[in-house]
Amino acid sequence: MISSPAKLSREHFALRIARDETVFVPLEDIAVIILNHRQITLTHPLLEACGEYGIALFSTAENGLPNGIFLPFCSFSRAPKTLRLQLSVPKPAIKRAWATIIKAKIANQAKTLALAGKNADRLFAMSNKVFSGDSTNMESQASALYFTALFGDGFNRRDNNAINAALNFGYAIFRGAIARNLVAHGLNTELGLFHHSERNAFNLADDLIEPFRPIVDLATYREIYVKNRSFGVAEKAVLVALLNVDVQTTRGNMAAINAIDFAAESLVRFYLNREETLDLPILTEIKAHFTES
Repeated sequence: MISSPAKLSREHFALRIARDETVFVPLEDIAVIILNHRQITLTHPLLEACGEYGIALFSTAENGLPNGIFLPFCSFSRAPKTLRLQLSVPKPAIKRAWATIIKAKIANQAKTLALAGKNADRLFAMSNKVFSGDSTNMESQASALYFTALFGDGFNRRDNNAINAALNFGYAIFRGAIARNLVAHGLNTELGLFHHSERNAFNLADDLIEPFRPIVDLATYREIYVKNRSFGVAEKAVLVALLNVDVQTTRGNMAAINAIDFAAESLVRFYLNREETLDLPILTEIKAHFTES
């Protein structure tokens, strides 16, 4: 995240950040770049590098929230085949896949409440009552209970406050990272399982983000709600760093950014082979992933 005046350019295999001191970051180590200042300039070769290395580049509006994203063109060799498969999945299979996503979301919401020291019994029970297509609208029922339990009885997601600003920012970062991985796997982000707005270019990303949202919720609870802080640059940095926190998967613990790729892979298998077991993250705790070298 770049939060001060700077010129961004490509120098060989690195991102060059020129300001008071010039620093270099290997392009292969970057998943997302967030432009968080009005006085940032960048070069065309850097945009070319973002496409080449699969880097998602975010712009932010005057309110500091992401309002645009540059994604690489899909270089996947079988994208037309995958698109046809996305269009031909039977509705019963889609409904079962959506139920799997919602069950994982509610289970992670319950874990968030537990990690926040709040009673999570009702949400854990609700996660086991999600039927095909979420026909009983358990997602909505759980969210109504969840947000007030986490942020207080008067909390409303429509209010203009620091908590909602943080949630919106964190969700946008995960949404963009998910879209990046979906495109890399040859999937069309406009064709969702549940989300299907004709005005939304990221319907599929809005499906897959659901189990990842509680990661942002827990960090927002601890950094904004508990500490009663405003939403500024330091808080944004915390939320961007969530892409590197540990989550549990069927392959063991891994960074959230890798779990996103893992989930996208499982979605490809769903479309290609009708494998309905999606590999979705399980929230454990907010701590950075560490790999021994």
